Amino acid sequence: MLINAYFATHFMLKIKPRLIYFILLVGWSTCVASQQYRMIKNKIIPNLIKEEAITALSHYPELKETYIEFKFKESLGKSMMKAQPKFFTLFRNRKNRKYIILMSRNFTLDGTSLDFNTIPKNVLIGWLGHELGHIMDYRERSSLDLTLFGIRYYFSGKHIREAERTADTFAVTHKMRPYILETKKYILEHVDLSDKYKDRIKKLYLSPDEILSIAVENTP
Repeated sequence: MLINAYFATHFMLKIKPRLIYFILLVGWSTCVASQQYRMIKNKIIPNLIKEEAITALSHYPELKETYIEFKFKESLGKSMMKAQPKFFTLFRNRKNRKYIILMSRNFTLDGTSLDFNTIPKNVLIGWLGHELGHIMDYRERSSLDLTLFGIRYYFSGKHIREAERTADTFAVTHKMRPYILETKKYILEHVDLSDKYKDRIKKLYLSPDEILSIAVENTP
């Protein structure tokens, strides 16, 4: 009996470290999976951009409960990406409103084109961060205000500039300055994008100097 007890104790001491390691490993894996789930809760994200989208979303904890779908389309006209409310949820309570970020697989403008698959990772994060900035703006607006916003955006160049600069500002103040700067640099220095498109970017969006200024003002 004493011999059996000795071997039982010896056996437990031998496997205990392994058992503890296994438990810790399972716990750590569960924790990581849980954190990732919280990041993409209420989100539909294509596998192609999942890592970049999760990184961009991590800068916007306010959007954790907000439904956002990321969806590819073949073309979006003059835009590489567009953020907008889902039409049938436009008149819901703000908390129950759903949004969609559309992305162009093949962006072609003024005889020049840009393949989505060639966009560097950090540039894509910055681009997505800008679109999430739009959603931050939208979520505070009433249904009527958001409807009027869409009408003004369609007809007024001045309003487009205001909306785009607001989205940039949201991204910068949410600690996305490096990504936004990299995105601006990528667009303005890209040899395959037309000067006309670059001039449009310069006119409507924050300049690198303005981005740096905003970041300095909001540094603790």
